Amino acid sequence: MKYFKKIVGDRIYLSPMSTEDAEIFTQWLNDFDTTDYLGRSGMITTLSGEQEYLENKTKNENEAKFAIVTLDGDKLIGTVSLEHINLINKDAILGIFIGDKDYRNNGYGTEAIKLILDYGFNYINLHSVRLDVMAFNERAQKCYQKCGFKEYGRIRQCRYVDGKYYDIVGMDILKEEFSGSYIRNKNI
Repeated sequence: MKYFKKIVGDRIYLSPMSTEDAEIFTQWLNDFDTTDYLGRSGMITTLSGEQEYLENKTKNENEAKFAIVTLDGDKLIGTVSLEHINLINKDAILGIFIGDKDYRNNGYGTEAIKLILDYGFNYINLHSVRLDVMAFNERAQKCYQKCGFKEYGRIRQCRYVDGKYYDIVGMDILKEEFSGSYIRNKNI
């Protein structure tokens, strides 16, 4: 697969998503180690369904969906996106997962989030970005906090995973709370 360096960081770059990656995404989205933390384990992802999803999402102008690829070796390790971009309210919803287990807990998710926030706030002119995270996913919550997100509330016992109901924690970040410059291939 050929990837394109749209947004370059220190160890990774973000490339526009491609339907050619449908097979690896299908594999990841059928793995409980990935989907339990996304609250998606009750869903079944088929190859044709993922191909159709990627085909539709790559054409959607209200979404900025990227593959997360390592600079060293051009290895696909996950995905990060700004979804439901609202150009009137200047807000979006963050989505991310590191599908390759070998790259979890090594700061790649943090770097990907900082890159896409830099892009969202400084190129798309967003005012706020929000996300939902499973309450038991403390690793992700710490990552989001490190990137500047703050908890604004929760929905109680709304996700059913492995025989139990769990809360969803809502978090957000405002443009004025984001600092730093993370995109390395800017020209200005």
